Parts: sequence; C-alpha cells; structure tokens
Amino acid sequence: MNFRQLDLNLLRVLVAVHRSGSVTAAGRALSLSQSATSNALARLRYFFQDDLFVRSPAGLQRTRLCEQLAPAVATHLLSLETLVTGMEQFDPAQSDTTWRLSLSDLGEILFLPPLASALRQRAPHTRVANVAVAATAVASALEAREIDCAVGILQPRHRGVHADLLFREQYVAVTHPDWRPGRGGAGASLSRSQLETASLVVASPTATFHSSVEDMLVKHQLADRIVLRARHFGALPELVAGSDLLAIVPAMYAASRPGLRVWKLPFAPRYEVRLVWHASTARDPAQQWFRELLNELFGREPAQARR
Repeated sequence: MNFRQLDLNLLRVLVAVHRSGSVTAAGRALSLSQSATSNALARLRYFFQDDLFVRSPAGLQRTRLCEQLAPAVATHLLSLETLVTGMEQFDPAQSDTTWRLSLSDLGEILFLPPLASALRQRAPHTRVANVAVAATAVASALEAREIDCAVGILQPRHRGVHADLLFREQYVAVTHPDWRPGRGGAGASLSRSQLETASLVVASPTATFHSSVEDMLVKHQLADRIVLRARHFGALPELVAGSDLLAIVPAMYAASRPGLRVWKLPFAPRYEVRLVWHASTARDPAQQWFRELLNELFGREPAQARR
C-alpha cells in the first residue's frame, strides 16, 4: 500500500458513502453520477484491499476497516476544509474556547463584569483571561498571539493591527459629597481658580498610561496641586470618600461609583477607547464572535464611525 498512489479525492467518496449508507446518495451529495461514485468506491477497495462496504438486505454494511478509517478521515477533511476556506462554524453555546483579552485595571473594573455575565449566558463553556500587557507592547503581543485583542486608550499605528472605536469619553472630578471648593460657588462645574485651591489625586497605571490628565495640569499650571499619584484607579473612590482630596477620573468610571459627587472640569481632556486585534484573526469565526460581543456590550459609536 503506497499512500502516494492514493487519489485523495477518493477519500471524500469514502466519507460520503459512510455517512449516507448509499452510493446513490453519496454521489448526489458530491455532484457525481452513480457510475462515477461506484468507480471511485471500486478504486478505494482496490487500494485498501478491503470491501469497505458490503451489501445486505438492510443496505450497505461497513467493514471493520471502514469503521476505523471513515470517521478519522472525515475529521481531517473537515480540518483541512476549515484551514483552506476559513469557513469554520462557531457555536458559542458549545465552544470551549479561551479568549485572552488585555485590559487595564480600570478596564477590568468596568468591562469584565458585564462581559463575564454575557459569556455565562451565551457561551457558558468558554473562558476569558485578562492578560497584563503594557500599552507599548500590545501590538507585538497581538502579533505573537499572546493575546487575542485589547481594549483601552490605544492607537493602532502598527502594521497588521486593526481597531474598532468603541466610544469617546472625557475626564471629570470626583469628591466626597460634602466637599466644596475653597473659593467661589459650588455648581456643576469647577473653574480653574477653584482647582488652584484643591488637593488633587491622579492615577497613572503603567499598563495603559495615558498622560493627558498630567499634560492638562501642567499646561494650566496646576501640576503642583497633585498631592498623590496612584498606580491604579481602584483606590481613588476610597481615597476621596474619606478625605478632602479631589480625584480626576474617566466619566464612565465616575458614573459607576455611587456615593461620590461628580464635577465637570474646565478644559477636560478627552480620549477614545478602542478594541484592537491583529489581522491574522480577522476571519477567525470565534474571534469574530468575541469582537462582535465586545462591540455590542461597549460600543457607543455608529458602525460606520468605528474604524
């Protein structure tokens, strides 16, 4: 038996006859005439030196060799078809895929709870891991498939990195509910002169460092008002709740922290949150489904404006 002498197209006939239990039905499924299908089956029998299928009053009966070969061949043909066409079907209800997502600490607070809830409902056997990757290393991590995608204040400037714009946001100030500015009235917004008397706390997470808050404070000569720099946003609500500090945080985060007073800022820096991924996963059905879910959960931009 010389594998090189086997016409691999014949294996499709083997699988079709095994699946249907009929030469006629197999030929119809493969768009072959009955004679062509019978001829292919004869060639298979000659190559394997086995009947493969034996006629009986109940129809075609499979030989032991056929039962060993056909299921394995079917699996490999499906894998090959998927590899060549990229048309693998993804069933979230049955999949056990593990997605590797990169989020900052703030992203983990804001995005993981609704994402986990949606996955438990729609894809209960799947898993998701938040992989810590510095913003400067996201592109290389995507290319190396260390992560599948990332969400954050990210600029896709690297070749092969694609992005969806999820939403635009700006920063606000949060304080204890009883906090009042040192000068002037207490309205919905703070003025620059009121910020001059405030004790400020800012967060500078290294994973997704975004310098626009510091840049704003430096530009308006308010950097000397910073009395505390935190590595993460998580501690900021507790810090301001028990002190006279004023924290500058994203508006979405402020809205998720009840019990604090939110103030609008003059010249508040704005930013864009994007979902980024590598071109190599663009046609992967599982990855497509996951990105569509992230867009559904967190996207606030019209579809035509996302890319």
